[in-house]
Amino acid sequence: MSSSTVPIDISRTLESHRCDAYLMAGNSNNADIYYATRFFSSDQFAYFHAKDGIETILVPDMEKGRAEIESRVSDIRTLNDCDYRSKVKERQDPALAYCDCLAMILQKEGSKRIAVPRDFPYHIAQTLKEEGFSIEAVKSPFAQLRAKKAASEVKVIKKVQDACNTAMKAAVEMIKKSEEVEEILNYHGFALTSEMIRKEIDITLLEHGCEAESTIVAGGKNSANPHWEGTGPLKANEPVVIDIFPRSKRERYYADMTRTVLRGEPTEKLEDMYEAVLAAQVAAIEMIKPGVKCSDIHNKVCDVFVERGYETIREGSNVGFIHSTGHGVGLEIHELPFVGNSEVALEEGNVITIEPGLYYPDVGGIRLEDLILVTSDGYENLTEMEKRFVY
Repeated sequence: MSSSTVPIDISRTLESHRCDAYLMAGNSNNADIYYATRFFSSDQFAYFHAKDGIETILVPDMEKGRAEIESRVSDIRTLNDCDYRSKVKERQDPALAYCDCLAMILQKEGSKRIAVPRDFPYHIAQTLKEEGFSIEAVKSPFAQLRAKKAASEVKVIKKVQDACNTAMKAAVEMIKKSEEVEEILNYHGFALTSEMIRKEIDITLLEHGCEAESTIVAGGKNSANPHWEGTGPLKANEPVVIDIFPRSKRERYYADMTRTVLRGEPTEKLEDMYEAVLAAQVAAIEMIKPGVKCSDIHNKVCDVFVERGYETIREGSNVGFIHSTGHGVGLEIHELPFVGNSEVALEEGNVITIEPGLYYPDVGGIRLEDLILVTSDGYENLTEMEKRFVY
C-alpha cells in the first residue's frame, strides 16, 4: 500500500511538544499503528518515530521475516535483539521486560522526552517514567495525515464500496421479492427478518474479501433509533433502514452506505420524509469541493429540513435530524474530517459520507448515505446504488 521510501512527516508535532520521539504500542487494530507501519499483526508491537525522521518497529521474533516483507518501515528490531528473555528472567514479569526493551531502543537513539498517543497503555507509560523518560500524551499526528487519502488508498476504498454496493443490492432484492402475508414480509415461504438480510449481506461481503460488524437492518418505528441494528420479522408498508459499513479483510479500509426502502404502500408522512432527506443529501453533495467548510455543508442540510418543516439538531431538537451530516472514512469507519459543526475545510483526497436522516419514534426513520471523494475541482460519488424508496 505504501512504499518504505515514502516518509511520514510528524516533525511539527514533535517540535511543538519538544519531544525526541513518538512511540506507539499495540496491534494492527489500532488504525494509526497500521497506517504508520502497513504491517498487520494481532500481536503487540511497537512503532518509534524519532525527531530526525528515523522510524523503527519492535516486533516479536517470529514476525521479523514477515515484517521485512510487508512493513513500510525498514528498521525492524525483535525482542531477541533487545535480550528480552534475560530481561524476563531478571524482572520475573514479561510486561516489565517488554518495557525494558522499549527503553533500550529509546536510550540507544538518545530519546528522553517521548510523545505518545492519548490512548497509550498506562502501564508502559508509568514504567518508562520510572526508568527516567519524560512521557507526554499528545493529539494523534496521524489523524490529519490519514484524512487525506493517496490514490492507492482511494483505489482500495472504491473496491470496498463496490462490494458494499453488491451487498446492498442483494439485501434490497430480498425485500423487493417478498410478499405481504398478514402484514409481514414473506420471502420464499418464510417471514423475512433482519437477521436473514444481514446473513445475505455478510455472505456477499465475504465473497468479495470484506467483512462487516453491526450492520443495520432496522424496520418499522424502531428505525427511528439511528444505530439500532434491527431484529425480527420485517413488516410491509414500513421503512427499512439498511446501513452497511464493510471493511476489506486484507487492506483494512472501510466503505459506507445507507439506503431506506419500503415494500408496499408508504404513508404520505413517510413519502414526505424521504423526499426531504433526498433533497437535503443532494444539496449537500452539490456543495462538495476543496475549501468548503464542513459546517457550511451541515448547515445547508439543516436549512433544507427547516424549510420543509422538520426539526434539526441545530435547534436542539431530539427528533427529526438528530446527528451530524457525515464523517471521514478510511482505516476507521469514523475519522476526520467530521461533517458537522466543524470549521475545518474540505481538502482534495478527503473521503466523506453525506448521510442526512429524519427520525420520529411514532413513524420511523429515513436515512440516505453516499460515500464521496473530494477531488481537485469538486467531488466523485463512489456510491452506485440507486435511491428508490418504494418497491
